[in-house]
Formats: sequence, structure tokens, C-alpha cells
Amino acid sequence: MVKARFWEQKALSELSQDEWESLCDGCGKCCLHKLEDEESGDVFYTDVACQLLDLHSCRCSDYGNRLARVPDCLELTPAQIDSFDWLPVTCAYRLLADGQPLPSWHHLESGDRESIHRAGMSVQGRAIAEQRVATGDLEEHIVHWVE
Repeated sequence: MVKARFWEQKALSELSQDEWESLCDGCGKCCLHKLEDEESGDVFYTDVACQLLDLHSCRCSDYGNRLARVPDCLELTPAQIDSFDWLPVTCAYRLLADGQPLPSWHHLESGDRESIHRAGMSVQGRAIAEQRVATGDLEEHIVHWVE
């Protein structure tokens, strides 16, 4: 059972699994392919989505098996809080780790999982399936709309 406004009452490390999972806003940005500059460490997002990302709902189509099916898929856990700087600045995990509030369009604030899409904060309508991109062409798909 998830307690009302739990994210304001607990540290990320104190959350139950259900509470942790419910923080995900469903933006899909973490499921975009990213490129890292080897010299600077800067991370660049592309508009190319993981094969499992449903481009309409912006949710993983096989969440329970994603780590087995996509070897480079990352599992976010409270133990990794110090390394969340690669996540978009709008991500609830990153916001809360940085002591910031959830935005008004986040479903835990709005009560509506579709509010993120109406606010234009998800990848809905902006991402493409990785199957449509030739191997080695990711640099041509770098985008700057991921905050």
C-alpha cells in the first residue's frame, strides 16, 4: 500500500518497492539511447527509443523482463542515488534526490497519468523506434529537448 504524499515524508532510501516504482512519471526519456562523450563525460540524449518502449504510452512493453531482454537497460535503485545526474532534470528520482518538489504535471501531484503527455514532458510523438535507425547512426539523432 502506497501512503499519500509519501515522497514528502520519506527519504528515497526509505521507500518501499511500490513507492519507488510509483515515482516514475512515465516520460520515457530514460529509455532513449544516449551517447557519452568519452573525454568530458557529458551525456547526449537521442530521439531513438529502446526496442521495448511503447512510443504512445511511453512505458516499457515488457518491464518485468527488460533487464534480460535489453542487456544495457539500467535498473534504477535507491542505492544509485548519487549517480542520478545522467537522468533528465525533470525526472522524479533526480528531483527528489536533489531535494526538489515534484512538478505539477507529475501523476502523483495531478492524479492523472496522462498529464505528463499533455504538458509535453514525455517522449510521446517525439521518439522513434530503434528498429528504424541504422547501426552507427545515433549521432545523427542527438536531441536537445531532453532537459
